[in-house]
Amino acid sequence: MKRRRFLIFVVLAFLICVPFVSQAQLKPGDPVIIGVPTFLGSIEGGESLKAVQMAADEINARGGVTLKGAKHPIKIEASEIRDGAPGVPVPEALLGIEKIILDKKVHAIVVGPFRSEALMATMDLLSKYKVPMLGTIAMTPASEAKIIENPEKYKYVFRTCLNSKYFAALLTGVMADLNKEFGFKKAHLMNQDVLWARGTTAALKGWYEKNGWDITGHDEFPTGASDFSSALMKAKAKGAQILFTCFDMPQSGILVKQYKSIRVPALMAGFISPMAGEVAWKTFDRQIGGLLNAIFELGNIPSVKYPPAMAFYEAYKKKYKDPIQSGHGPAPAYESVYVLKEAMERANTIEPDALVAAIKQTDRAGVIGRVKFDAGNQVVYGTDPSKEAVAVMFQWSEAGERRIVYPAALTEKKVWAPEWVLKPGK
Repeated sequence: MKRRRFLIFVVLAFLICVPFVSQAQLKPGDPVIIGVPTFLGSIEGGESLKAVQMAADEINARGGVTLKGAKHPIKIEASEIRDGAPGVPVPEALLGIEKIILDKKVHAIVVGPFRSEALMATMDLLSKYKVPMLGTIAMTPASEAKIIENPEKYKYVFRTCLNSKYFAALLTGVMADLNKEFGFKKAHLMNQDVLWARGTTAALKGWYEKNGWDITGHDEFPTGASDFSSALMKAKAKGAQILFTCFDMPQSGILVKQYKSIRVPALMAGFISPMAGEVAWKTFDRQIGGLLNAIFELGNIPSVKYPPAMAFYEAYKKKYKDPIQSGHGPAPAYESVYVLKEAMERANTIEPDALVAAIKQTDRAGVIGRVKFDAGNQVVYGTDPSKEAVAVMFQWSEAGERRIVYPAALTEKKVWAPEWVLKPGK
């Protein structure tokens, strides 16, 4: 392990000393190179790369990016940085990002780090090389705070996906509805011990306390954990009515199975990555009726009330012969490529400073809703796709259908609770 870390340090030190030559000049026909360094081994990272390639293919089919009267195809360069895998240190992820910048001479990056911890460390790297990045997975608002504090240095960092602040707003809206509909006021909190999940859960916990809810317990689990039974038994014993969950690791699917096996009489609501997609119904033996799960960005789930999201979802499904399974990443990754194309054509250059200024001017009706950036270079999220980008909460029906239950502008079905939750013991 020590030798591995030493080698990473040596290579990083070498790369830092290598002079970087800006690739702001393109000859007619040269490609615009977009890098996708992320945790490709995750469902979010892998599907986000597919969405990026799909956008690039669409744009290239229409002639590519037009700069100074010349057409340029988009070329995608992907890199596995493994930053979401257990035990992988942040410097290793940084090495992968720096390598794709130097080796592939990328003009911009989309998707980017999976973990928020890696995102925060990457910000200085992007500033050093003046490479714009539109992140679509890492969620900490701490990056926005750094941008607002030092906008000139960190102006190259943007985020098109949901952040944990907006995720908390989605959750509190749903919890308020559950209180109004069923009178629920007792919640048990369970989250993965990573930056975005801790921040989200802390914000929701504060809302619960402010609004007079009884918090029956709070349990955190390291990435890779596979036994949640103790926390579930505690929630059952203390009469929790809501089981809030916040996990992006594959092992969190075990939590759902244990929840059903122990038969905790609480409505599960939050985010469990393996429960987001269509195949979850079969994966969990058709035993997840009533469960509520977040979809971080519209388009990762189709909406009958917002045609652009439906069109993207169906086009992805047709192209890859498989539906989107992740609730976070693919739709904003797809959107990011179009944001870059339009910004490049607005600026009429790929020169980094001019490009970031053009990105900040973005205002488009996208597959995730309306796309605009705030002062922290974060896309604004809300509840109306005609005004903001939107996150949604869906609920599994007893027939295995996913139906959006929040926000009101996109609701397809009224939220419901199984009989064994409403009347424990019967």
